[in-house]
Amino acid sequence: MAFQKAVKGTVLIGGGAIATVFGLSQFSQYRNKHGTLVNVQAAEAVTVPIKNDFPTREEQISTLKNTPEFDVLIIGGGATGCGCALDAVTRGLKTALLERDDFSSGTSSRSTKLIHGGVRYLQKAIMKLDFEQYKMVKEALQERANLLEIAPHLSAPLPIMLPVYKWWQLPYYWIGIKLYDLVAGSQCLKRSYVLSKARALEHFPMLRKDKLVGAIVYYDGQHNDARMNLAIALTAARYGAATANYTEVLRLLKRTEPGSGKQRVCGARCRDVLTGQEFDVKAKCVINATGPFTDSVRKMDDQEVPNICQPSAGVHIVMPGYYSPDNMGLLDPATSDGRVIFFLPWEKMTIAGTTDSPTDVTSHPIPTEEDINFILSEVRNYLSVDVEVRRGDVLAAWSGIRPLVTDPNSKDTQSICRNHVVAVSDSGLVTIAGGKWTTYRAMAQDTIDAAIRAHDLPAGSSKTIGLLLQGAEDWSPTLYIRLVQDYGLESEVAQHLASTYGDKAFEVAKIAQVTGKRWPIVGKRLVSEFPYIEAEVIYGVKEYARTAVDIISRRTRLAFLNVQAAEEALPRIVDIMGKELNWNEQKKKVQRAFFIWHCFVFLKYISVQIDEKTLHDILNEVDLNKNGQVELIEFLQLMSAIQKGHVSGSRLAVLMKTAEENLRQRVVIPVDRSGGGL
Repeated sequence: MAFQKAVKGTVLIGGGAIATVFGLSQFSQYRNKHGTLVNVQAAEAVTVPIKNDFPTREEQISTLKNTPEFDVLIIGGGATGCGCALDAVTRGLKTALLERDDFSSGTSSRSTKLIHGGVRYLQKAIMKLDFEQYKMVKEALQERANLLEIAPHLSAPLPIMLPVYKWWQLPYYWIGIKLYDLVAGSQCLKRSYVLSKARALEHFPMLRKDKLVGAIVYYDGQHNDARMNLAIALTAARYGAATANYTEVLRLLKRTEPGSGKQRVCGARCRDVLTGQEFDVKAKCVINATGPFTDSVRKMDDQEVPNICQPSAGVHIVMPGYYSPDNMGLLDPATSDGRVIFFLPWEKMTIAGTTDSPTDVTSHPIPTEEDINFILSEVRNYLSVDVEVRRGDVLAAWSGIRPLVTDPNSKDTQSICRNHVVAVSDSGLVTIAGGKWTTYRAMAQDTIDAAIRAHDLPAGSSKTIGLLLQGAEDWSPTLYIRLVQDYGLESEVAQHLASTYGDKAFEVAKIAQVTGKRWPIVGKRLVSEFPYIEAEVIYGVKEYARTAVDIISRRTRLAFLNVQAAEEALPRIVDIMGKELNWNEQKKKVQRAFFIWHCFVFLKYISVQIDEKTLHDILNEVDLNKNGQVELIEFLQLMSAIQKGHVSGSRLAVLMKTAEENLRQRVVIPVDRSGGGL
């Protein structure tokens, strides 16, 4: 009875707030109604033909070299950069995109995997009467609906539980979540609802029971972020954009305007990282969409320009799937230090995160032990005492750098708005900064709109609302059944292929090898406990994968799910890629060399003395996933540095180089027990 009274009382408590937000919501919808009606069928207005397939990387590089001038050159292959490329090319603009690493190799693959409007941002909007925050949430919820529609194979609604441990919090949180539904309006995924204590434990049996009052469940979206980013890039390529990964911008090109004498950005000097070849790419407009590296590109244009981004590190850990239900997430809205923690099922594992703290910009952000222990501590607070939360259950960890827009009045990054800013420099460089994964499409639209205005480009309005991404056109929830029936794939493998490649899963199935077993007929797994198959490596090379890490981290998600499984799969991945890319034995050796060295054994062959603290610091530099040991994936950067002589950035790489030189002068040491050695 008390439970029901508390719920009913919320109607009176929150009536005014609901009416206020409802009014704002209706006003916003009315104001944008005309634009929505015009753009609702925007995708159908695309006149640019789409190819059945995308060009090879070699063909893309050739296009970049031989095109006299592009309309738009985009620097950055994350979600925003690829979104800009897709928006521009579907408007009929001649488009190029350069990424110095792999598509989605940075922040875009290291997110919480949520497509969401931001419950906490709505709370700030209401508490501070901040209409800008409200508009950001409203826009994000609209983009959430669009993203779920254009890539249904890569995304899906996810129920998220908010447990309540005090009676007075029940109406408070209920009001907030109902406002979230209300702001979403007709694009609300599913209506939120209240659960009693018994029902909450039924849905989430791992939950701490004592003092639990009940729970509130609301819905947001979840996706495979790296694959989503890649789908955007591949779709842009099919529409004709010249997109190239592993192509680094060395400097911006400038020309002098005849009349005014002003310097204008007109392209970029580039280097193919894989071959070392340098070439120029000319363009009427250059767009800087480099996320955390925004200011470094801006300083290529003007060394004196002030920074506009304040980077924030978000750490996540991956734990076994038994820590959470298969179809229910958890939100901790108020951790011990005021941050928000999500606890979500993903790829049959459990993700916990994220932190939010100032950081330096680096290509390889490292999660700290402090951050990992903080997340584990918060997880313990919400799980039953029967569930022992162990440090050893951390299967992987990663840190992503969010490119937040700096607010000079802010004291910490938690209060910085995630909204985006589009800026055009005096020389014409267009920069897009800030924002969030969910709003990548709107950010791209605003960016291309600004580019068109600033450079008088011949293009109309955006066509990306409702524009289906790679794999979505003929996808259906039952597509995997055809894969099982037509090709003899395991059901788990077929479901994985359908949810990763969409209607392109048939192309992967066609090249799958015969297993030699009665069942499954085709589809050799890379590792037994994950549904990734060898054919995906071949198809991944077609999708522009050029290193083993591209396959392990982004074409599949092994490195994000279980680093030991990634280690097990790596030799076979290297062999397959070697055949596809004609690698010689030296190249294969570099890719294969990232097995685990027992560092204490290794270091005793170096003619230097290293104290325990220094050794710990060195190993911590390499232990990117922070699971207490140096894993296979973490050696990729080191081995590349050793092979190329670029060892100044890592103390362990220097030591390995020294060891390599010293070992040449020593008697050959048997390596049978260490897996064969280098």
